[in-house]
Amino acid sequence: MSDDKGTPRRVRTPERGDARPESKSEGKGCALARLIESLPPARRDHVFTHTSWATDRGSSYERLEFLGDSVLELSIARAVYDRFPDAPEGRLAKIRAHVVSRHSCAAVAKELDLGRLLLEQARDVPEAELDRIVRSRNVLAALLEAAIAAVYLEHGFKEAERAVVEAFDSLIEFACTGHIDNKTELQEALARSGNQVQYSVVDVEGPPHDRRFVCVAVIAGEQVGIGRASTKKAAEQGAARQALEAMAHVAPRLP
Repeated sequence: MSDDKGTPRRVRTPERGDARPESKSEGKGCALARLIESLPPARRDHVFTHTSWATDRGSSYERLEFLGDSVLELSIARAVYDRFPDAPEGRLAKIRAHVVSRHSCAAVAKELDLGRLLLEQARDVPEAELDRIVRSRNVLAALLEAAIAAVYLEHGFKEAERAVVEAFDSLIEFACTGHIDNKTELQEALARSGNQVQYSVVDVEGPPHDRRFVCVAVIAGEQVGIGRASTKKAAEQGAARQALEAMAHVAPRLP
């Protein structure tokens, strides 16, 4: 959108004294939403400063995102460890991978209305670009992780952990009881590092009436999973599941 001179229209930045619309998460008992809303102004500004209008990358939310990723993973790892005492390590890793995926984080960010808070912080950004930013799944997921880090720095790990687990509770339950696509979960887990997975059939076992396909999952030139099944798709799912288990790790404890 532009004016008569072809200059991109700038979005009006809300003033500090402007009344804010009610957050979608207010009134739902979401502790994480309340903790984010009550962050000190300087801390909150840091969370909602995108690189598009940050004075430098260090003043954007990227460093907080880095820290928040570890806080989130440790919180969820502890929650699934306690909640499913009979689940083997591989199953716990699979549940955690689903819960902390970019898709899941973006969904929680939408529930907390973090896109609105980012809009409030925008500075001199063309409308089209701002709209793209606030709709981006990666941006929303990054915002959530940055906000989690800010809550951790402000209130400590125990309070941040309680709020995070509450916000992700339904996702934890779904990951345990619902059907999870291993291939999708693996790609979500790889998205943070920019890696991709490739699948290939390396062997076909058995007679024609009882074929068994052997498929491998390869990441960065290294075989990380292998699956065997009666169909190629099922074999790929098995390879992806083994790759997820091989990638499983527990974030270090925070003070």
